[in-house]
Amino acid sequence: MTVFKPSHEEQNKSSSGTVLSRRQFVFGASAMLALTTIPFSKNALASAIGQSLTQLSGTVFDLSIDYKTVNFTGTPARATVINQLFPGPLLRWKEGETVTLRVKNNLDHDSSLHWHGMILPTEMDGVPGLSFAGIKPGETFEYKFPVKQSGTYWYHSHSGFQEQTGVYGAIVIDPKEADPVVFDREHVIMLSDWSDEAPETIYANLKKQSDYYNYSERTMSDLFSDIKKQGLVNTWRARSMWNQERMSDRDISDVTGATYTYLMNGNPPAQPWQALFKQGEKVRLRFINSSAMTIFDVRIPGLKMTVVASDGQNVQPVTIDEFRIGVAETYDVIVEPKMEDAYCIFVQSIDRSGYTVGNFTSDEMFTAKIPDMDPMPILGHGDMGMNMEGMDHSKMAMGSDSMSGMEGMDHSKMAMGSDSMSGMEGMDHSKMAMGSDSMSGMEGMDHSKMAMGSGSMAGMEGMDHSKMAMGSGSMAGMEGMDHSKMAMGSGSMTGMEGMDLSQPSMVMPTLGLAGYGSDNEIKHLDSENGPQVDMQSGMPQSGLNDPGIGLRDHQANYNRKVLTYADLKGLHPTHDKRQPTREIQLHLTGNMNRYMWSINGINFADSAPLELAYNERVRITLVNDTMMIHPMHLHGVWSELETGDPDYIPRKHTVMVQPGSKISYLVTADALGQWAYHCHLLYHMPGMFRKVVIK
Repeated sequence: MTVFKPSHEEQNKSSSGTVLSRRQFVFGASAMLALTTIPFSKNALASAIGQSLTQLSGTVFDLSIDYKTVNFTGTPARATVINQLFPGPLLRWKEGETVTLRVKNNLDHDSSLHWHGMILPTEMDGVPGLSFAGIKPGETFEYKFPVKQSGTYWYHSHSGFQEQTGVYGAIVIDPKEADPVVFDREHVIMLSDWSDEAPETIYANLKKQSDYYNYSERTMSDLFSDIKKQGLVNTWRARSMWNQERMSDRDISDVTGATYTYLMNGNPPAQPWQALFKQGEKVRLRFINSSAMTIFDVRIPGLKMTVVASDGQNVQPVTIDEFRIGVAETYDVIVEPKMEDAYCIFVQSIDRSGYTVGNFTSDEMFTAKIPDMDPMPILGHGDMGMNMEGMDHSKMAMGSDSMSGMEGMDHSKMAMGSDSMSGMEGMDHSKMAMGSDSMSGMEGMDHSKMAMGSGSMAGMEGMDHSKMAMGSGSMAGMEGMDHSKMAMGSGSMTGMEGMDLSQPSMVMPTLGLAGYGSDNEIKHLDSENGPQVDMQSGMPQSGLNDPGIGLRDHQANYNRKVLTYADLKGLHPTHDKRQPTREIQLHLTGNMNRYMWSINGINFADSAPLELAYNERVRITLVNDTMMIHPMHLHGVWSELETGDPDYIPRKHTVMVQPGSKISYLVTADALGQWAYHCHLLYHMPGMFRKVVIK
C-alpha cells in the first residue's frame, strides 16, 4: 500500500479542507455543558472549521515563548504560547539525527521546555532546579541532543503553571528504519483543557475548598432519591461509611468543566477540529493528552480503533472501541473507514463535565452527530482499596485480617493479603491471589488460577493448585499437591519435595518474576500517619485489568471493548530481561479535604532523593492511597509496565495508577544524573514529586 505522508502545507489543507479562517464563534464552559443536549445538524458547523497544528521539521528550531490574547469562551484571556501558536508547533524529527532547539523566553517570568518521554542527557531534560536553572526573561537557552527513538511525544513548560496556559506542543519522530505500522494518512490530535481563570487562582481555590469546581456533589435531592431506592437504613449506612472517611463518592476530578473548556488541537467543541480521510484508507491517529488536569475517554462511534503504540512505543495491535488516556500519555491508533461518511472523534472528560470533539470526514461538508456523554461515574469502596460489600468477591483483593468462616463464597479473581484464612473449605477460589500468612485448613479447595503471597500455607495437601502463583512465606507441608503452572515468589518453601522445578515459572527468585509484577506485602510507613494522609489502601487491587471508574460496565452495557493496561504488549522483545534486584514500594498519598498531595506521606519539599545505582534493574510498585487517579511520570528512563508477559514488556513514560489500587513496572537505571518523578496532574505536582538520582 502506498504510504502517503503529506507535507505541512498539504496536511493543513487536508485537515481543514480550505483556507483557515479565524474562529468565528466560541462558547464558554457553561455553554459547552448545555451543548451536550443539543444535536448538531449536518453542515451546521461547516463554516466554522477548526484550525490544525502547524508543523516544523528539520534539525534546527527557533522557538519563542510569548504572551498572546486568545478567546475560547467569548471572553478574551491571556495565554502563554510558543511561536504565537496555540498549541505550539508540531515538531517533526527523524530518529538518529541530532536536533538543536533555541528557545527564547519573552515572558516576565522564568520558563523552560521539557521534552516529554525523550531519552536524552539530564542537562537537556528541561526541568528547572534539576536539569538546569531555567530560562530567564529575555534569555535564550539552546537544547541539543541526539534523537534515539521514534513515535509520538510532546513537549511542555516545566515552570510554574505555564502548561495550563498553553506552553505545549506535539513531537512526531519518524523511525530510522521502515515503520512497522502501515498507514496511508495520519493526524495528530492534541487534547487539552483551558480556563479563563489564572492557574494560580485555580490552585488557590482548590486549597481553600477542594471541591470548589465539583458541581456534582450529593444534594438533598440525591438523598431522597437514595432513600426511595434503598430505604432509609441502607442509605444511612452507606452514607455513614463515606462520612466517617470524610470522603465523597463524587470526587472524580479536582478541576472540571465548571471552569474548563476542553480543546482538540486548540479548538473548542463549538468549533470542532476537522480531519479528512479517503474511503478505504488506513489512517493513523496520534492522540496526545496535553491537558493540565483532565483525564479523557476517547471513542469514535461507528469505527473500531486498533492501538499500535503507547507513549511513542510500538505495541502489539489490539482492537478496541474506547480507551482512557491519562494526562501526558499518548496513544496511536489505526482506523479504517470503509465508506464515505463523517465520524465523531468524541472525547469526554472522566467526570463527564464536558467534552471536545473532532469531525473525521470524507467530505468537508459532512458533519458527524455528536453522541451523548456517558453517565457520570460514582466511586465505590473498591476505589478506596476496599471491596467486601455484598460478599461478592469477584476480582477482589484482600489484605490483612482474619478470613475464617467464609465458606461457600465466590472468590473468583480474588487477591488476599496477610493473616489467617483458615476454615475456607469448599470455596471456589478460581483466579484468586493470596498474600501472606497462614492458609491452613484449606484442604479440598479448588485453587485454580490462584496467586498467593507470603506466609504459611501448611496443611494444603490434596489441593488442586493448577495455575496458582505464590508469593513469599512458608509453604511447608505441601507435598503431593498438583502445582501445575504455579508461579512462586520469595520466602520459605520447605517440604515441596517431588515438585517439578524445571519450568521457568517455577524459578523462585527473591522477588516476583520480571514481567509479572509485585507480589510483596503492602506496607504503610509511619510517615503515612498524620493529617496529611486521609486514606490508606489496605487491600489494593492490581490496576492492570481495570478499565477504570466509569468504564467498567461499558462492555456489558454498550458492547464497547475498553483498553486496559493488561492489553498492552510490546511489539519488540523486552530489551532488558534481567530480573529486578530490588523493589521500591511508593505510596501515593494525600488529604483531599486539605488539598495536600505527597508520596509516602511526605511532600516534595521535605523529601529525600530516590537513589538508583547506575544500570541496576529495579521494580517500582506504586500503591494509590487516594481516591483519585494519578498519572505518574518518570523522566530519563523507561517505565516498563509489567502486564504479564516477560518477553514483551511494554515501555511507557507515564503510568496511570487507579484509585485504591497498585501497579508495578521495571526500570533499567541507565541514565546518569538527576531526574524528576511526579504526578502529572498539574496541581498535584508541587507535593507529589520526587527527585531521582542515578549514580
